[in-house]
Amino acid sequence: MFQKLREKWNVSWVRFLLIICTFAIGGSLCGYAGKEILAALSVDNNLIRIILYIFIVCIIWPLCVLAISIPFGQFSFFKNYIERIAGRVSQSKKVRVAIFASGTGTNARKIIEHFKNHPSIHIALVVSNKPDAGVLEIAKEHHLPSLIIKKEKFFNGDSYLHELKETRINFIVLAGFLWKVPSALIAAYPNKIINIHPALLPKYGGKGMYGHFVHEAVIQSKEKESGITIHYVDDRYDHGSTIFQATCPVFENDTPDELASRIHVLEHEHYAKVIEQCLKK
Repeated sequence: MFQKLREKWNVSWVRFLLIICTFAIGGSLCGYAGKEILAALSVDNNLIRIILYIFIVCIIWPLCVLAISIPFGQFSFFKNYIERIAGRVSQSKKVRVAIFASGTGTNARKIIEHFKNHPSIHIALVVSNKPDAGVLEIAKEHHLPSLIIKKEKFFNGDSYLHELKETRINFIVLAGFLWKVPSALIAAYPNKIINIHPALLPKYGGKGMYGHFVHEAVIQSKEKESGITIHYVDDRYDHGSTIFQATCPVFENDTPDELASRIHVLEHEHYAKVIEQCLKK
């Protein structure tokens, strides 16, 4: 147990012992201070005394541990430790979102940055079907947990429902995720999975219509405008009900790359905002 804790905290054995001593002495000081405060309050009812004692200890424990950590030279460790606990408590009250992505993750980055300090929405997990996807580096950069999924389990197993429930995911955002979402996942998250498509659905959607394939088809059809569609996900490709659309022009001599660049601007401008609107309903 001690070895696992030391590895988790990434500290030497000497520092590990100093941390344990800080926990022990800080806890003892907290208990003693709690009893003294309770005695000064002169409360006779035993039940109220117990409730008050628990409340007092919860309040003063961080202060006691931080005070003891100073002479032990572990103040920075315990400051970060208490901040992480406080962060987890606040995050438990938030809507927890998983981002599914297969590529570089430019949309994922914008979404993560948008919700970084959001009071009620937290990006809790990044999921990818490619172990070398750039989005996994973005997750690491922002200290977010990630999950690499395999085709067999995703389509023929439990669709990673156990992992999503264990991470307490409430909502799923597809951001350049190329696999079709299995019916088991859709059933577990009804109207809680959304996707962004780089065209104005219902045109230019369906199996195989992603990225440059979409932009090439739009240009070949001599469309005057294209855009983005944000929609709920159902059991058919690019078929769920539309939430939001935005448009941009298609110029006569456009290349797929030029059109894609304008589409990316729309994606980055609108996707995170629309996610926020959906979660505030």
